[in-house]
Amino acid sequence: MDILAAYREVGSYRAAAVICGTTHKTVRRVVERHNAGDGGSERQGRGHNYDEVSSLVADKVRATHGKISAKRLLPAARAARYGGRPATSGGWSRRRRRPGGGVIIGAVVRRCGRPGTRW
Repeated sequence: MDILAAYREVGSYRAAAVICGTTHKTVRRVVERHNAGDGGSERQGRGHNYDEVSSLVADKVRATHGKISAKRLLPAARAARYGGRPATSGGWSRRRRRPGGGVIIGAVVRRCGRPGTRW
């Protein structure tokens, strides 16, 4: 339900917030902005850092029937002048692995799938 419609129907910020699934502070801001006459202009999209290569990615995904990973896409995207973050193909998790197996999560080492180990 629209926040303004919910507020008009019930008459309180908190009740409208419960109906809309938001906080009473958000309802208050929306109602006050509406009453001030600022209907709000349409937001313009900021775009994404991958907009330049989205057609390239779509073509590669279509050609491989969805069975291509970011690791395989990154060289082609870089050749098409993509300057975003590197593919997360396990670099972080490889750095966080312990030699004996398991992954470091905080101060606890978690192992799974091995008999006799704790989860």
